[in-house]
Amino acid sequence: MSAEYTAPNKWLVAVTVMVPTFMEILDTSVANVSLTHIQGSLSAGLEEVTWVLTSYLVANAIVLPMTGWLAANFGRKRFLIGCVAGFTFFSFLCGSAPTLHFLIFFRVLQGLMGGALQPMSQAILLESFPIKQRGTAMAFYGMGVVAAPIFGPLIGGYITDHLSWRWIFYVNVPVGIFSILSILAVVVDPPYLRQVRSKIDAIGMGLLAIGVGSLQLVLDKGNQEDWFASNFIVAFSILGVFGLVFLVWWELYMTREPVINLRTFKDRSFAIGNLLMFLTFFAFFSSLVLIPLFLQQLMGYTAVEAGLVLGPGGAATLLFLPLVGVLAQRGFARWLLMTGLAIAAFSIFLMAHFSLDADFRAVIIPRVVQGIGMSFFFVPLTTLAVAHIPREQMGNATGIFNLLRNLGASVGVAVSSTLLSQRAQFHQSRLIDQLDVNKASVRAALDTFSHYFFARGVPDSVAATAALAGLNGQIIRQAMMMAFNDTFYIMFFFTLAVVPLVFLFKADRGGPPPEGVH
Repeated sequence: MSAEYTAPNKWLVAVTVMVPTFMEILDTSVANVSLTHIQGSLSAGLEEVTWVLTSYLVANAIVLPMTGWLAANFGRKRFLIGCVAGFTFFSFLCGSAPTLHFLIFFRVLQGLMGGALQPMSQAILLESFPIKQRGTAMAFYGMGVVAAPIFGPLIGGYITDHLSWRWIFYVNVPVGIFSILSILAVVVDPPYLRQVRSKIDAIGMGLLAIGVGSLQLVLDKGNQEDWFASNFIVAFSILGVFGLVFLVWWELYMTREPVINLRTFKDRSFAIGNLLMFLTFFAFFSSLVLIPLFLQQLMGYTAVEAGLVLGPGGAATLLFLPLVGVLAQRGFARWLLMTGLAIAAFSIFLMAHFSLDADFRAVIIPRVVQGIGMSFFFVPLTTLAVAHIPREQMGNATGIFNLLRNLGASVGVAVSSTLLSQRAQFHQSRLIDQLDVNKASVRAALDTFSHYFFARGVPDSVAATAALAGLNGQIIRQAMMMAFNDTFYIMFFFTLAVVPLVFLFKADRGGPPPEGVH
């Protein structure tokens, strides 16, 4: 059994690899609040400008699973520096883009360069710390992963308002240069991970790009394009299924040097860990998207106020992560994971009881509870999933793991958005069917609206029509509220349903790890 490898300056390595990862995750959300400014500056339509987000996510998803192969072939340190340098360079070009088409093109290249940063940082952290301290390493990684989406919209909004949307990309340049210098000084490839030249799996890469890219595109644009009523969505769905099916066949049976080692899924814990990551992020991320929609569409919150509601949940996650990291490395990973799922499910249950009378405190508490649940979920799940993965396969494993997380989030957003729309239509039709103008309650509501408009100088004839419109607006609002409740309930039951999967992880009975697992 080979000796366990530990990086000589593990905490310095940890900080070094987290800086570019934080920067990359930040860029997935930092542009969201700047879309209207980009739209006006580049004279683009609303649907056109959303490709600034979609193009980045699609490119990101394509690179994630091939990270291990790329790192092995180019040398992990060299590849990491190349990715940070490319990400920094294309960030500058994004900020300098003269037209929307140039911006989208540079965002694709930026996404390709940035896609490998998350799995590489995770792999380096897992390998730099001894096995007993992996919980602590993942807690540190989790703090960066959680903090970036919280600060992204706030930083993006501040920079856009006080400077220009172009500076949300320019700020990556000094950070990127600092990261490159730090990696050169601190990161060292471990002795067992030397550059290995293998034949380029061009067909595997092509199928991966077609399959994953098309799937991500369908998930990002499906609800906007009315799903399979759109020829665009149908075409890319067929392309995605074709690419993924043939990718699995090619990688398992037709090539000796696959770009993705799918045989890693033979490890039961790794397979269960990926399934759990996909399913739980399906529910978690859906709720993170639904809360701001609820607050802004129904409660009249501004984007900043909605961000202030989400912030305390992230702070709760950051607060509890170090404790969870310590507990995870003491052998309580399974119990921590079940605790995290139970707390997260309870938080979604609380969200399912939101009402139109909810105050600021009522919407913050479920988010704080969810933040605590997330801290008890992420670290033990990662620890259990990679517990039996050979260290030489860690880059491949973390690439797949991060891809399943991103896909779970994308599927969750697509499904929850569709559910919300369908349930709103259902409740609206039922409420309208039950509306009887001869009922005293309905007449009283119409009289209230009529008096409201009449008191503001609206003529009687117009006030009656305005009253009907006002009543219809209230029906739509109530229908949307009921739709939010329904969608949260579905995500609550879904989260509870995945808890039994925790019992399928391999039992850790202590003792030395298998040969090569370090």
